Amino acid sequence: MTSAPRRNLAIGILLFASFMDLLDVTIVQVALPSIGADLAASDAQLEWIVSGYMLAFAMGLITGGRLGDLSGRRRIFLVGIAGFTLASAAAAAAWTGDVLVVTRLAQGLFAALMVPQLLASVQALYSPRERAPMYGLIGAVAGLAAVLGPVLGGWLVDADLWGLGWRSVFLINIPVGIVIFALAARFVPETRSPRPMRLDLVGVALLSAVVLAFMVPLVEGQSLGWPAWLWIPVAAGVVLLTAFIAHSRRRMRRDGSALLPMPLFADRGFSAGIVTQAAFQGSLNAFTLPFIIYLQVGLGFDALTAGLNLLAFSLGAMLGTGAVIPLVARVGKYLVTAGCVLLAAGVLWVFAVLADTGAAFTGWAAVWPMLLSGVGLALLVIPLVDVALATVPVADAGAASGAYSTFQQLGAAAGVAVSTTVFFTIVGDDWSREHVLEALNASVLVSVAGFAIAALASLLLPSRAQVQAHLEEARRLAEADAEADAAAEAAGRPAVIAGAPAAPEA
Repeated sequence: MTSAPRRNLAIGILLFASFMDLLDVTIVQVALPSIGADLAASDAQLEWIVSGYMLAFAMGLITGGRLGDLSGRRRIFLVGIAGFTLASAAAAAAWTGDVLVVTRLAQGLFAALMVPQLLASVQALYSPRERAPMYGLIGAVAGLAAVLGPVLGGWLVDADLWGLGWRSVFLINIPVGIVIFALAARFVPETRSPRPMRLDLVGVALLSAVVLAFMVPLVEGQSLGWPAWLWIPVAAGVVLLTAFIAHSRRRMRRDGSALLPMPLFADRGFSAGIVTQAAFQGSLNAFTLPFIIYLQVGLGFDALTAGLNLLAFSLGAMLGTGAVIPLVARVGKYLVTAGCVLLAAGVLWVFAVLADTGAAFTGWAAVWPMLLSGVGLALLVIPLVDVALATVPVADAGAASGAYSTFQQLGAAAGVAVSTTVFFTIVGDDWSREHVLEALNASVLVSVAGFAIAALASLLLPSRAQVQAHLEEARRLAEADAEADAAAEAAGRPAVIAGAPAAPEA
């Protein structure tokens, strides 16, 4: 049995690694103008540097979780953090845009090995009633990483430590990764599932092909001039999606080990949670990346000043977190809806300030709308995971968490792809402030539309009564497991607990 201090330390280590992964998505955004200038990267390459990481991460999440169940979560986490650190070093050494895209894909794949072990370890080390605060903490850390990344990235680019410029945003991962590896090897207990699912490699290949078939035309279309043949991969994507659904259903009927368990999507609350999370993540990224580009290219801000414009967003999220946690049990899903509304209002308010102040804009002018957006972020992310998974059967919690995280990343990647495609298409070759502001306006509308979809979907999330019933079911199952373990020990037989720490390795 793992002691409370030991398990808290273990989760803290895994959570810090997850924070580093999430930070790596946003920290790069503020460095894109510098990367583009230094490597002569095209608009499409800049999009792939951001969205390629998210796509690779999304494609590997469920497989990474299954590998942890099979081979041990600590072991797979250590492989992931080691590979992520090495890929970060390779990214820092990139000499062309294409090389940087490839290293970012590698970063995403290795991140997919380490991040799923966090939620799986929470399920293994904490009782059902203890998990809700942990999910809230994970959501808060995710929101914090989203807004701190541009600030840290801006400082690193402008500080130009040892003449490294943008490369330092990747090099910073090396010492952090080494420390996390050492701490995890020492303090994270090994856990694995006693009944792990088989790997669905065919499902991984099909889903990856589906995503690429839809994303490649979207990302490359603007630079290619939108030729008619781009509809060919889109049509292929529809065929591949049909094949993926058919394969998943067959696999579920055969042994229940499909990459995405189709029966879960029959649960209205779970499906609503998937849509809410994907739309929210896409909308947030759809705004922040073009906003950062406008500040640097349109207004001439340096990277640090541009990143600092999101600091009030971070402060609002922190203030909102303290206020939201006590309200989750009483208000439930309506906090998520309110968060979507506040985020949309904040984004529109920020753009109104930008349009009104023009070239005279300073960060102080947008403090209040940024604070409002940050509070909205806290309202949304703190309760969302727990509410979205509330009606999922306890036995399917692992598969549901994997599917949820996958769509979270797919939504983020799609948001970046759609928004930046619209942005770069409108900008064209005219990078005057007024024209870039016009392009930002279009990206803001994409973002607000996404928040509206998330708000509507959140109304279909489980009610407070359904959440409470789920917690009661989880408690009864946990008590039944404890009674079975006690009976087994009394009879002199070893107890088997789902997700319990594995036996020490020889």
